[in-house]
Amino acid sequence: MKLAIFTLVEHIEKDGALYGYAPYIREMDLWCQHVDEVIVVAPKSISNSITAIDLPYKHPKVKLVEVPNFNVKSLFSILRILALMPSVLLKMYKVMRAADQFHFRCPSNVAAIAALVQILFPSKKKITKYAGNWDPKSNQPRGYRFQKWLLGNTVLTKKMRILVYGVWQNQSPYVTPFISATYFDTEKVPYLRKDYTQTLQFVFTGALVVGKRPLLTIKTIELLNEKGVAAQLQMFGEGIMRSELEAYVVENNLEQCITLQGNQEKELVREALKKAHFTILPSKSEGWPKAVAEGMFFGSIPVSTKISCLEWMLNYGQRGILIEPDVNAAVQEIERHLRDVDLDTMAKAALYWSRQYTQETLKAAIVQNMLD
Repeated sequence: MKLAIFTLVEHIEKDGALYGYAPYIREMDLWCQHVDEVIVVAPKSISNSITAIDLPYKHPKVKLVEVPNFNVKSLFSILRILALMPSVLLKMYKVMRAADQFHFRCPSNVAAIAALVQILFPSKKKITKYAGNWDPKSNQPRGYRFQKWLLGNTVLTKKMRILVYGVWQNQSPYVTPFISATYFDTEKVPYLRKDYTQTLQFVFTGALVVGKRPLLTIKTIELLNEKGVAAQLQMFGEGIMRSELEAYVVENNLEQCITLQGNQEKELVREALKKAHFTILPSKSEGWPKAVAEGMFFGSIPVSTKISCLEWMLNYGQRGILIEPDVNAAVQEIERHLRDVDLDTMAKAALYWSRQYTQETLKAAIVQNMLD
């Protein structure tokens, strides 16, 4: 069987291998185990450098079909899209004609175009992994709403299964809840009871971009310390805000309690999560908040905003602390939990829930969705 993948993830071809963002590659390797050949339709990275967060596909027969990395942020970019669209549509049509099954990684501009082309192939099986926020009540960009409508339309889209994060009411029959996982059963370690009266260890894992609100995270730790709650923060990830965050840390003399670690190997992040009291992620929007699930796996209590499927993940406050995107309100809620809530019970609840979803259960779910 030949599988065609349509994704916005940038790829690097080097030494006969095809590399991409490690968490994406790890999951796609599980899908690719069940096919004979893989065609990846995606942008090519302008960089040829392999970093700590890049991995190659394991499949021996993987081919990249390059398409542009579209954006619609300016008139020039829109005109560029219009000029390139015929060749992109033709490339996707040829790939779909040759493939037996399609896999769309949504939401993305690449997958949005592919979703239009797939209308011409009603008899071929299709799977969409919707990694964005599926909450029907959320305020999302027009392009995201269009993708959700088209992929779930039972007239224009045939033989489709849409895998979404969380459980939502009144959905298309194509929609199926799906939970990603990072760790294996063998990585489960005994629950370690933590002392919440000592210096609190927080971990932030994610891109240092506006949407993840890393500055709000830093200010939350800063205010906790100002109010007498000893707290330290390790931040894992890179992004355009790094220099701004570093400057804020230095200007406010926070070097002793806040460390920006950059991108690090999975093993180093895992060790930090094992020791952390809390995993903090006050994002504006999430699909599957992988960083939260990874922290929960080791009993690190999540501190998160009420977005996407996070309220469901945290069982509406029973498995974690739900905060507003405001420094004072966030700190007050954390203080209330430190004072009034049995955090040991909460940490165990987070751990037991997350450990239902391992690489083994993910692999079984993938097999079921590919063969069903």
